[in-house]
Amino acid sequence: MKILILNGPNLNLLGKREPTIYGNTCFETYFEQLKVTFSTCELVYFQSNIEGVLIDKLHEVGFSYDGIIFNAGGYTHTSIALGDAIAAISTPVIEVHISNTHAREDFRKTSKLAASCKGVILGFGLKSYELALSSFLD
Repeated sequence: MKILILNGPNLNLLGKREPTIYGNTCFETYFEQLKVTFSTCELVYFQSNIEGVLIDKLHEVGFSYDGIIFNAGGYTHTSIALGDAIAAISTPVIEVHISNTHAREDFRKTSKLAASCKGVILGFGLKSYELALSSFLD
């Protein structure tokens, strides 16, 4: 099973950025742990701060991978184009968030992606990614 973990803007700063919300672990370190825990999967990781690059990556893998786990960061709440890109591909996408976006600012309570996703997992810290991976294996 081939799964892409796709992270959007500012997630390259995990481990440094607002640790009270996002924790102290950089994503690259966490990703290495995921590869050990989910050794039966081929996991690929990609991060970009640029909306168009994220769309290009969805188009690139969206007809050949078995699943995509996508944390679009702030684009979740603003990008109709990312929502359209998810709707246009056949690979199932699970939207994930580290924090509970519904317990934060009002603008974070709306997702432009969720309607086109297989599901949404939020608020479990980095474990949100593990939960999404487990759902693809069930």
